[in-house]
Amino acid sequence: MRIINVAEVTIAIKELFIKANYVLPDDVLQKIREFREKEDDKCAENMLALLEENAITACRDDIPICQDTGMAVVFARVGQELCFNGGLFTDAVNEGVRLAYREGFLRKSVVGDPLTRINTGDNTPAVIYTELIAGDRLELTALPKGFGSENMSRQRMFAPSATEQDIIDFVTETVKIAGGNPCPPVVIGIGIGGTFDYSCVLAKKALCRPIGSDNGPYNELAQRILNEVNKTGVGVQGLGGKTTALAVNIDSYPTHIASIPVAVNISCHATRHASVTL
Repeated sequence: MRIINVAEVTIAIKELFIKANYVLPDDVLQKIREFREKEDDKCAENMLALLEENAITACRDDIPICQDTGMAVVFARVGQELCFNGGLFTDAVNEGVRLAYREGFLRKSVVGDPLTRINTGDNTPAVIYTELIAGDRLELTALPKGFGSENMSRQRMFAPSATEQDIIDFVTETVKIAGGNPCPPVVIGIGIGGTFDYSCVLAKKALCRPIGSDNGPYNELAQRILNEVNKTGVGVQGLGGKTTALAVNIDSYPTHIASIPVAVNISCHATRHASVTL
């Protein structure tokens, strides 16, 4: 049994959220460059160049990529042979978020009650998903999720007779409805299967995977969705062009015979995330 003090978790979470808000992942930045080179619309090309410049400046000057530094989402894969001491894991994660948003000068965007709307003042509590895995390691992924894009996400419970084209149409419709609100070009996370709620978790987890990573049996479907979305004409920042989405990532899970749950979690061009293994 390996023992880890929760103070290490706090430090790791703090560093992950600061990094995620300052440094755009290389795969996302590379896709922005690739689509800029292929873009026919001059306005869209110029805006993609500005997005690239913004990401480079943020990394160089240690400032946030975007003013919306997101609600803190944490995916924790916990080895079954790992034991925490020194306090509660959840408290350690929230303390790390608290420190990150204070010391990293990140905007605090969380309200304690959805209806009374009083800001908690430190961007806590985080949304934490934990999964038990073999071994004695702790894998942490920090996802600061902006809500301009989060607000545009959707879920639908399809009948088992639904086709891949039905899913393509649903995702494309979602992007059209979103328009410029999620600050496109977007990255689209899709969850297929599980239950109503778990399909949404799958979609969010998909956003944490590198662009171009293996979608398993859904590689062709992901490419078809990307092609259709980029034909919508929504374009960069909703102002036209053929670059509406940078990528489509799909995660799946077995489901019930009576349904096909499908969730679409949209991320803006700044698809920020960072991971570490302790």
